[in-house]
Amino acid sequence: MVTGSIASSLQGEPRATHDIDLVVAIEAPAAAVVAALRAAFPEPEFHLDEAAVGDAIHASGMFNVIDTVEGDKVDFWVLTDDPFDRARFERRYIETFEDARLFVSSPEDTILMKLRWAAMLGGSDKQFVDALRVYEVQHGRLDEGYMDRWALTLGVAGALARLRAEARPIA
Repeated sequence: MVTGSIASSLQGEPRATHDIDLVVAIEAPAAAVVAALRAAFPEPEFHLDEAAVGDAIHASGMFNVIDTVEGDKVDFWVLTDDPFDRARFERRYIETFEDARLFVSSPEDTILMKLRWAAMLGGSDKQFVDALRVYEVQHGRLDEGYMDRWALTLGVAGALARLRAEARPIA
């Protein structure tokens, strides 16, 4: 599932980014995942830390693939058992982008995760503005009750209230 800045760019205001964040449900052994990634992202054009893949699968963490030529990267976040993580993965939808079909985080979940990241990063304006722009573009189509419930659970209810107060919905 595409999340992060790519999702917020698709749902809100596009912005430049050098990474792609993906939430992945992995059921295969680490060796099979590494083999599939090596086939898709061959060396020397791409760097993959095989031990990091195994560690991330074991601990439901994160690993990445780095483009050694351009410096771009793909962060793979292994799906966890966290109830919010599971809920947002179940709510993903299909978006067609340049002839590719992508599973994308719902706008509500993109907003909530951006607010969560903003809080974890000590008040990141970039994360907050991404959430704000998604809210403004998607206003009127959002499940506000869903966001209210999860905002309380995630500890971002104050940030969501601030976002709503600052929003200037796009008609």
